[in-house]
Amino acid sequence: MSNANQNNANRTVSQLQPDSREQIDAAEASMNSVSAGIHAIATAYTDYSKKSFEDTKLFVEKISGVKSVDKAIELQSEFAKSSFETFMAESQKIGALYRDLAMQSYKPFGGLLAKMMPTNR
Repeated sequence: MSNANQNNANRTVSQLQPDSREQIDAAEASMNSVSAGIHAIATAYTDYSKKSFEDTKLFVEKISGVKSVDKAIELQSEFAKSSFETFMAESQKIGALYRDLAMQSYKPFGGLLAKMMPTNR
C-alpha cells in the first residue's frame, strides 16, 4: 500500500472511531430505556391481573348469595360492564406504555440517523 493510500486509510479509521463510540453509547442508552419500559409494562399487566382476579372473586361471592334470577342477571350485567370498562382503560394504559417504550428506545439513535442522512438532494 502506498503512503497516500495508508494515510487515507488511517484518516478513515480515525473518523470511524468517534462514530462507533456514538453508536455504542446510543445502543447502551436504548437498552437502558428498553429495560425500564419492559419493567413498567410487566408491572401494568401484573396490576391489571390482580385487579381482575379480585373483581371476579367479589363477583362470585356476590352472585353465590343471590336468591332471584333477576338479581343474578343484574349483578352479571354490572360485572360485565365494569370488566369491559376496566379492560379498555388498562388496554389504553398498556398501549401507551408500549408507545413510550418504542419512542424511548429509538430516541438515542435520532442524532445518528440525522448524521447519516444525505443533506444535498
